Amino acid sequence: MSPPLFQRVLIANRGEIALRVIRTAREMGIESVAVYSDADRNALHVRRADHAVRIGGSAPSDSYLRVDAVLAAARESGADCIHPGYGFLSENAGFSEACAEAGITFLGPSADAIRKMGDKVEARRVADDAGVPLVPGLKDDVRDDAVLIEKAAEIGYPVMLKAAAGGGGKGIRIVRAEKDLLAAASMARAEARGAFGDDRVYLEKFVTRPRHVEVQIVADQHGGVTAFGERECSVQRRHQKLVEESPCPALTPELRAAMCEAACRLARAVDYVGAGTVEFLYSEGAFYFLEMNTRLQVEHPITEERFGVDLVREQFRVAAGLPVCEAPEPRGHAIEVRVNAEDPDNFFPSLGRIRRLGVPGGQGVRLDSALFRGLEVTPFYDSMLAKLVVHAEDRDTAIARAIRAIREFRIVGVTTSMPVAMRALDSEEFRSGDYDTGILERIDRRPSDKVLELAALAAAVGKFLATEEIPVAPSAASRPPISAWNLLDRAERLGRGMR
Repeated sequence: MSPPLFQRVLIANRGEIALRVIRTAREMGIESVAVYSDADRNALHVRRADHAVRIGGSAPSDSYLRVDAVLAAARESGADCIHPGYGFLSENAGFSEACAEAGITFLGPSADAIRKMGDKVEARRVADDAGVPLVPGLKDDVRDDAVLIEKAAEIGYPVMLKAAAGGGGKGIRIVRAEKDLLAAASMARAEARGAFGDDRVYLEKFVTRPRHVEVQIVADQHGGVTAFGERECSVQRRHQKLVEESPCPALTPELRAAMCEAACRLARAVDYVGAGTVEFLYSEGAFYFLEMNTRLQVEHPITEERFGVDLVREQFRVAAGLPVCEAPEPRGHAIEVRVNAEDPDNFFPSLGRIRRLGVPGGQGVRLDSALFRGLEVTPFYDSMLAKLVVHAEDRDTAIARAIRAIREFRIVGVTTSMPVAMRALDSEEFRSGDYDTGILERIDRRPSDKVLELAALAAAVGKFLATEEIPVAPSAASRPPISAWNLLDRAERLGRGMR
């Protein structure tokens, strides 16, 4: 057996992505170091790692966003590389530089590549120079109101204002008429300033019926870049993805090849090394560059399931100087459902303790999560609790498998976004494959009064059962015991019959 590429990896993240990296590291013979905040002291990633180091208070600014604390933990634990996961410091150019200065390998691109792709205006310039198609618009921030009005008219309404340093849907405004332009620009700048400390915005044509399609790439230190197909990510709420699938049902083989080649050209243009995702808008047979995420994506498992490749393993390999592998022949269809601790009617956060947990399984079902009974869902971090991933031989079977797995998934203690994902997957629009980023707005998510009554009853009994044990009479021993699962199943079946 060959020696491991690295001796010890520190994972500068938490939750399911930390566990994801720990598992691959262990298979590769690499020891893992978890870092944790006060709120995560009992988290699953802390228990599963070979070593764990506390880095600060519960708020991200006191822990996971502290470059000094993370590097101190790396030095203390003897880590020779750092995996940033996604979120937190994963796209922080200063963190990449600090790792290099400390002599610790950063499992990601250079600071220069992060900066170029992190600035939306600069990223558009690089993409344009590389021959990657762009949405018609302005490459530079415009401060003069008269010029902004003039340029918007030239591009043609509707237009979109986007934060130059943006991400996560912040600093975005869609403007459909000239009378709304200046007010929208003011609001976009204010939101961008608050979110990123940078109020620059740029202007581009708003693409009607857009689909959000992204290409997964991995690049090595020798100029090699491999594209691992594309993912369709158009089922979104508030510019945040909820359901993803691969492949995109709208692309022809020719368009897929062109999109993958454009993504590889962009990666080469910035001497990219590591895993990354190039995102495009697709509409009416054409695609346009949107942005590049210089990290591993949340939805990477559907690519892994189709191609049979471990993308985290590839991150370790290219960081150690090995060439990236060639993409195997993809097979079947994969779908990912993000399970968020959110009210399914308004997407407000749902906080509390998980009292009961029942996870799905069976053929073609993968669950990436750090869930456990007793987990406290706090306001400090992202609302995503888990990623439910299914793989099947074709799209129809994958949809059926995803719906079946959602119906098996039970979480008592917090509400989740799963009902919305179920409605989307089961809708005629999604099943047809002809949908876009507005699909959730078109799906009526309001249940009938009767279904609401049943849901309220099931929730009330479920809450009671979360803390109380109900004895079963001897005469009823042959019947299934009363539980929150049974009541929720009955409510769901009744609800389906009353639609």
